Amino acid sequence: MTRAYDSLTVLDLTHVLAGPFCAYQFALLGADVIKIEPPGDPDCARGRGPDAQANAAGLGLTYQVQGANKRALALDLARPEGQAVLRRLAAKADVLIENFSTGSLDALGLGAAALRAENPALIYCSITGYGATGPRAATGAYDNVIQAAAGVIAQSGGHKPGLSFVDYATGYAAAFAVAAALAQRASTGVGAALSVSMLETALSMMAPEAVALDHAPLAAKRREAGIVPYATADGTLVPGVFKPAQYRKLGACLARLGHPVPQLARIETWQDVWSHAPALEDALAAIFATRPAEDWVALLHADDLPAERVLTLAEAIGAPQVDARGYFAAHPARDDIRLPLGPARFSEGGPAIRRPPPRMGEHSREILAEHGLPPAEIDALFAQGVVA
Repeated sequence: MTRAYDSLTVLDLTHVLAGPFCAYQFALLGADVIKIEPPGDPDCARGRGPDAQANAAGLGLTYQVQGANKRALALDLARPEGQAVLRRLAAKADVLIENFSTGSLDALGLGAAALRAENPALIYCSITGYGATGPRAATGAYDNVIQAAAGVIAQSGGHKPGLSFVDYATGYAAAFAVAAALAQRASTGVGAALSVSMLETALSMMAPEAVALDHAPLAAKRREAGIVPYATADGTLVPGVFKPAQYRKLGACLARLGHPVPQLARIETWQDVWSHAPALEDALAAIFATRPAEDWVALLHADDLPAERVLTLAEAIGAPQVDARGYFAAHPARDDIRLPLGPARFSEGGPAIRRPPPRMGEHSREILAEHGLPPAEIDALFAQGVVA
């Protein structure tokens, strides 16, 4: 079956989460993604996860969830011989993705300008904490640090959300940028150098709030009673009563159930939503406390009003909807692990897992031979520790 990126070669010089996740999107859709790591310093994600045996083997689950379908080359880019190998690979590659500190690869002669001079069609994507320009360009970062710097933690009441969503959103943002550059190259024949910022990704996920604050910094933050959590007789309910018409629909629903809230019928505009929020929150809190969350979910769904009980992650991944969509795919090598396919389904040629996440350097010899290095030269690189 033909997939979107069957003919694409991607060099994946990334580690941890955002970069590997970006490259994983192309691996799922058929690309030949070559993961390149230093022999003595593999991707630290290989040692992370709840399976100690997998961690010890360099196949931790944090690595595996974004490692399938890739091939692995262990290559020391600090050595001139390793740099020569990478230039050889990059001369034939379509895409190179890296998340080194800004300027690190330039110092080795492996930056975008150098590699694109040899291969003008190359799309060179750099993922960094703050972007390639500005006073923080050379500053390192992780997801939690960017959540602090972007205002995410402050927006979340001073608490860090318990997930690395900035990393994964940045991976998607970078993958979209690469896809756009590929479409552009199809017209021009010329690649591009891309700079993707985790900070700007985080801000983009708060664009309405960020723009509103930039425009009116003294405006009070508005609450909306129809979208906040409510304690119920059993569990927490999060309604999705967002638009004014949905408030009126909720009013009709509650009235039929013997809980009239006259203010709901008077919600006609966004200003009504905001001005009535305090009184409505009090009224809805009292009403929702009278039944279990699951009952409210069924009642609101029957009136075409979004609502869900707050689930644990364990409950969420076990939900029938997740299985029905096929979010998890079978691991090609282990029956006890499932791997994520992501949120998109294609009518033809969609994401699929074809090979297991590779061990570090698992395909080093194979990849070098494909790029024309003779066996004796490959043996020498292994003997020198340039390749593993």
